[in-house]
Amino acid sequence: MLLSRSAGADPISTMTAKRSSPDSAYFVGSGKADEIGDVVVNDQLEIVIFNHALSPAQQRNLEKRLNVRVLDRTSLILDIFAQRAKSHEGKLQVELAQLQHLATRLIRGWTHLERQKGGIGLRGPGETQLETDRRLIGDRVKALRARLEKLHKQRETQRRARGRNHTFSVSLVGYTNAGKSTLFNAVTKAGVYVADQLFATLDTTSRRVYLGQEVGNVVISDTVGFVRELPHQLVAAFRATLEETIHADLLLHVVDASSPVRMEQIEQVNLVLKEIGADHIPQILVWNKIDAAGLEPSIERDEYATISRVFVSAQKGSGLDLLREAIVEMAKNAPASAHRYRDGEAEQQDQHSQHEHDQQHDGAAPDQAEEPDQDDRFSTHSQVGTR
Repeated sequence: MLLSRSAGADPISTMTAKRSSPDSAYFVGSGKADEIGDVVVNDQLEIVIFNHALSPAQQRNLEKRLNVRVLDRTSLILDIFAQRAKSHEGKLQVELAQLQHLATRLIRGWTHLERQKGGIGLRGPGETQLETDRRLIGDRVKALRARLEKLHKQRETQRRARGRNHTFSVSLVGYTNAGKSTLFNAVTKAGVYVADQLFATLDTTSRRVYLGQEVGNVVISDTVGFVRELPHQLVAAFRATLEETIHADLLLHVVDASSPVRMEQIEQVNLVLKEIGADHIPQILVWNKIDAAGLEPSIERDEYATISRVFVSAQKGSGLDLLREAIVEMAKNAPASAHRYRDGEAEQQDQHSQHEHDQQHDGAAPDQAEEPDQDDRFSTHSQVGTR
């Protein structure tokens, strides 16, 4: 539901179905497809959204049977990303993901432009419109990858410069709408866009923050929010900017403490971190929104006396001093920290936040829980435009 609303849809009716396995033709089976069709007619719906990925054939079959547009979870998330992308790199990444997704579904748009039949004056141009379109998309994908590679090299240069300055790097990660951007603003005074919606911003932002003489400056980066079943096209397209996470010295895993499905969300984020190769980086769980969960600011440690969880409220400002203490402790105990912080170096650092744009990535995401539909259910969300 939250994904549908984030895309600008107005959900009118929700249907669920249970099957041992998806139907090869309609995903939900012909009987359930007819039920959906009745709802479409009765409520005058314009779009049917499935909360799972559909094959191109299933999507085509459903659209023919229902006589309305059918979107799957992947298309919906891609649409949300397209709406949210603001930076040049973010737009390139979203376009790349959309083209890769579209390439598997071209036949839907071009079935009326098949090769012309033979005969005098009726022979085709040598390739079908479908083949022409595939070639054009392939050329555009190559061009996008080349431009993203150039931006990737620029970011590598910036990262090496930070490495030469021995700057400790921290990345905020977490489920979309868990409050990462709000926490980022509270700690860095950055003024990054924040909204109570999924994937409110997609562009990675980095700021330098002074945390005292012992540590000096650290760089904190706000990254894109993760979500259950994040489309592979997006993970691949955003892999370059997700490297801000891969190369971090510490991950602050922001969790919505008020969400009833927070443990599942933690698991989903860890799965994505493993997929991009960031699961080995030291991590602190930051339980955000403790004001809504009825918890108090505190720090928890594991059996080795290492900080494991910090309880904060980014919106209220509660526990932020404890979070800063936790970052300082982790920075001091990090490998090579003795070489990282030389005597007198911290005193020369500016004691105020300084702007430093790593204008990249697939961005950040703020504060809340995603739709808690269970994986063993096939849900369809319908949207009304005009009745």
